[in-house]
Formats: sequence, C-alpha cells, structure tokens
Amino acid sequence: MAQAKSDPNYKVIAENRRARYDYAIEEDLEVGIVLEGSEVKSLRQGGSNIAESYASVEEGELWLVNSYIAPYEQAKMFKHDERRRRKLLVSRKEMSRLWNATARKGMTIVPLVLYFNHRGIAKMKVGIAKGKKNHDKRDTSAKRDWNRQKQRLLKQAG
Repeated sequence: MAQAKSDPNYKVIAENRRARYDYAIEEDLEVGIVLEGSEVKSLRQGGSNIAESYASVEEGELWLVNSYIAPYEQAKMFKHDERRRRKLLVSRKEMSRLWNATARKGMTIVPLVLYFNHRGIAKMKVGIAKGKKNHDKRDTSAKRDWNRQKQRLLKQAG
C-alpha cells in the first residue's frame, strides 16, 4: 500500500485495521465506488468509517453495506444519507469470481482500505476473506509477539 511521497493526490481516507485480525485474507482487489458530490467532499475532509461495513453480491451487482461517510456541512440542498448502500464497480469477470467465492465457498468480501488514488479518484481495496476462529487469532497474535521478541533479542545481541 506504500505510495510515492511526492504524489499529492494519493491519500488514505479510512482503513479497516481489524479486518486482517478477524479474517484470513485470500486475495485483494481494487474496486471503484459510486459516490454523490457531497460524499466526495466529505471524504476529502476525512470523515468516514468502514470498520463495521461489508460488501455483498446482490442481483449481479456489488454493494457496500453499512459504511459511514460523515455529512458535508456546506451541502444545504443535496445532502447524502450517511449509511446508504453504495454500489462498487468491478468488471463482469471479477463479479463472477466474487459471487463464486461468496455463494459457493462461503467466503466474505471485506473492505480493507478506502483511498484516493494518484489521479484523485476514490477507490476501495476489498479482500476476499474467510473468517478466523478464536484459536487462529491466538496463533496470529502469538506469532506476532514471537517476531517482536526475536527482533529485540537480535538487536540486543548485535
């Protein structure tokens, strides 16, 4: 996710940090998102949350459900609903792959990062994921702790 520091348009708006802890991400995919004008302006100010949201395939379309974009105060007449369902844009090939993963394999589509790309267009990175059990989460945290401990020991020895 690292981008050139000289790029003025690239900006991470919202990140779902808990997703990698709760889910085993099989693969990720960049998708477009259909937004209204007041939503884009609100995102440029940084008011959004995708932590409790998820994506679902319904009637051949991909939808982002339960994401929050703060209201834009300067929009008097054309305000947006903060928690409305937003359409995500993917190709037909990707759509069929996502539908196959969710319907047949029991996977979940989890939003990972919402950002403006280098051209200033709002994009979202979604992951095709399988939910972790509690013992898998404990294994992950144990490995992370061991790697930290190992780095400390190497730093002290060297």
